Amino acid sequence: MHWILLRGLTREHAHWGNFPSRLREAFPDQLFHTVDLPGTGVHYLENSPSTVAAIRQKVSRQVSHIPGPFSILALSMGGMVALDWAQHVPEGQIQNLVLINTSSGFSPPWQRMRPGAWPRVLRLLGRRELFDRERDILRLTSNREVPLSLAKQWYSIQRRRPVNPRNALNQLTAAARYKPDEKRPMPDALLLASRGDRIVHWRCSAALEERWQWTMKLHPDAGHDLPLDDPEWIIQQLRNWLPR
Repeated sequence: MHWILLRGLTREHAHWGNFPSRLREAFPDQLFHTVDLPGTGVHYLENSPSTVAAIRQKVSRQVSHIPGPFSILALSMGGMVALDWAQHVPEGQIQNLVLINTSSGFSPPWQRMRPGAWPRVLRLLGRRELFDRERDILRLTSNREVPLSLAKQWYSIQRRRPVNPRNALNQLTAAARYKPDEKRPMPDALLLASRGDRIVHWRCSAALEERWQWTMKLHPDAGHDLPLDDPEWIIQQLRNWLPR
């Protein structure tokens, strides 16, 4: 089985760290592909669309060489792209859907981005000093102690493949406007959320669980970047859910 991994707002494949390697070790019979949204990572020179649907169309063209059906594991805004994708392909093309700390227009704005996060996110996106910005993004998205070495790694990522402010604004606009179709795209999906998420309220995942009777698991204290804070917990949830 092929898996596509999607990151969130202004983040790219390198921000996964060693999480893809851990997935490959845990599931050696499956293939994991990290894919960047337009305007980030290997596509950092591209213009990012300002709607989730247009972003999804670009991403789907990028992976047209991957044989289907495939599965998607996606974090935050990547989860919106994945959900929109599942609603716009023939039934069965996406085998498994795993959404981590994502949100949608089914939830109120103050849950989709917590009121205290808005000014911090806007201030961070406009900050000129790259190292301080990346360190502060880590401090906002992670509930663990941020080592200096990790802040340096994220700084290096942005130095090599910087996300320009227009693309950051376009992605933020796309995320804020996104609302899925009413129709459930598949019988079950795995929703993973963090009770300690200081950006997106975990009730955004609960809204999808209640609407479509999907499976939801709630981490007690991790932050928004759940793959960074507790990757083994995610792997254990996958082990429990995939044999369904």
